Amino acid sequence: MHETPSTATRSALGRSGRRRSGTARTRVLSLTGLVLAGTVLAGCAGGGSGEGAASDGTEPVAVATTTQLGSILDSITSCAGTISSTVMGPGDDPHDFSPSSRQIAEMADVGLVVTNGLGLEAGMQTALDNAAADGAHLVAVAPEVDPLPFAEHDGHEGGSHEGHSHEGHSHEGEDPHFWMDVARMGQAAELIGAELAEVTGDGQYADCGTQTAEELAAVDAEVRQILETVPEDRRTLVTDHAAYNYFAEAYGFEVAGVVIPGGSTDSEPSSGELAGLVTQMNQEGADALVTGAGSGNKLVGALSAETGGEVPVVELYEGGIGPEGSGAETYADAMVLNARTLAEALQ
Repeated sequence: MHETPSTATRSALGRSGRRRSGTARTRVLSLTGLVLAGTVLAGCAGGGSGEGAASDGTEPVAVATTTQLGSILDSITSCAGTISSTVMGPGDDPHDFSPSSRQIAEMADVGLVVTNGLGLEAGMQTALDNAAADGAHLVAVAPEVDPLPFAEHDGHEGGSHEGHSHEGHSHEGEDPHFWMDVARMGQAAELIGAELAEVTGDGQYADCGTQTAEELAAVDAEVRQILETVPEDRRTLVTDHAAYNYFAEAYGFEVAGVVIPGGSTDSEPSSGELAGLVTQMNQEGADALVTGAGSGNKLVGALSAETGGEVPVVELYEGGIGPEGSGAETYADAMVLNARTLAEALQ
């Protein structure tokens, strides 16, 4: 049995890993071309797009693209007595987010830009390339934390289906959604700390990265303990898009199908594709329909209704941390809340 960290431990993560057990069981149904529309630790981390400069005018030493990475980065810089900034804010979709001109300038001027990589920030890739050309040091975290391949989706290998193109949202190659495994986020913390130490010449950042990783290990243990209460025969999920491969691998769940094939959130299904998914859910079984918190994805609710309401819709903070008052204002809090929400739905 894993020891559950105290609330104080997670507060030390900035108000706001390390594991490797859970068996991965990812069995993706053949959805016949279905596509559908639809931080750890942030004390002051980018509470909103691009927020992060201190009131005394101190400049951030680093910028993170996503709110999850911003939460981690804030924990490390706060530990070292400096500040950081985050480009995206709660509710921003990392797949299609476009930075403002001010944010682009900040990325070009700062010493280190922490990115997710593996194609997640497609909407800001040009800005990232320009920042690198202007001398910014970019580090892509996802390729360095043992990335998983996207799960196979029969009949979805590129092309288009009834006018719904998949171009630009390939579901081949490596999956960028590593943060859904808290232990991998712990690896990311150590990597970010080491990169900051190298860029600034201050070894304290490496120590702070290690400290943050240790705190994340406690968060991972808490997530694991919560999810251990889910019965073995209640662990089959259908998700709104292919973002839960790491979660399933780490915590012993099965992703039986996805509404939007691939790792992006841009596409729409035809009525025939939707009917095909309902048929597959009824035949193969599913214990929960998982969608992003606050995404307003009505189609997922419609899928649940088509199954007679027997498959509950569960909203999790997958695309980023939550807004103030959500209980998911940091990466650590978001992952613990996700675990509790899912466990309660599957009892």
